[in-house]
Amino acid sequence: MKVIIKSFLLGSLVSLFTLGSVVSAAQCTNDVWNKVMKRGKVVVGVKADYKPWGYRSTSGELIGMEIDMAKDVAAAMNVDLELVPVQSSNRMQFLEQGKIDMMIATMSDRVDRRKIVGITQPNYYTSGTNIMSPKALGLSSWEDLRGKPVCGKQGAFYNKIVADRYGAKIIAFTGNAEAKQALRDKKCIAWVYDDSSIMSDLSSGEFDDFEMPLASEDDNPWGLAVPLAEKDCIFGHFMSGITYNMHQSGRLIELEQKHGIQSTNYLVIQKYRNKDWLEGK
Repeated sequence: MKVIIKSFLLGSLVSLFTLGSVVSAAQCTNDVWNKVMKRGKVVVGVKADYKPWGYRSTSGELIGMEIDMAKDVAAAMNVDLELVPVQSSNRMQFLEQGKIDMMIATMSDRVDRRKIVGITQPNYYTSGTNIMSPKALGLSSWEDLRGKPVCGKQGAFYNKIVADRYGAKIIAFTGNAEAKQALRDKKCIAWVYDDSSIMSDLSSGEFDDFEMPLASEDDNPWGLAVPLAEKDCIFGHFMSGITYNMHQSGRLIELEQKHGIQSTNYLVIQKYRNKDWLEGK
């Protein structure tokens, strides 16, 4: 009787798995993936104004960490690459409208965005909360902000966190330009904001007397995206594999160093988590 029951259960599970596979396969038209393969070119949306992840060189060429990632993707797919500049305000729309096949464009992975575009896992990068401050001050701890004036942008969630957690006295401005000018004018000892934006400013050559001295907090992972309908199909699975390989091989750490980006613990942790168990043997 036990053998019969086990055989029945096993048969049921196999049937369910097979049915699930058929249903999944039926849902996957793989239209965009097939289009890319047929024309021999993948069109990737990238930033053109966010140094050092995606920006233009003096000759007008798109360069940066995410540009190199896009080149790696095209090479792995054995197709040509076309780069299309996108902005935070239109990158998801471009993907929805088919103006791009996928994007690698400094986009935070959020629940609401997952309903619009196919954000694949694992996440490839992260940003968090940090400060930009004059090198001369030598700030080394978040506690150094306690009781001190710190510039911020109105509406940014970092303001309340830093005020509550470390007792900083936030002076909020309507825009980033005003906040950074106030920092230059010594109206505050630091500017609190997203660390990727701060690193972009530090890479611009306009803030040589400033630094980002603290360890970032409250990580917000970044995700690359394919069309929503293809997230769980060939395109999405392929990009998940690419990202996994980039973590395991240390490629993302290599690109971070190549573009002078301040090292993030996230990439180190991901490389360790995904390492080959035979590595080092």
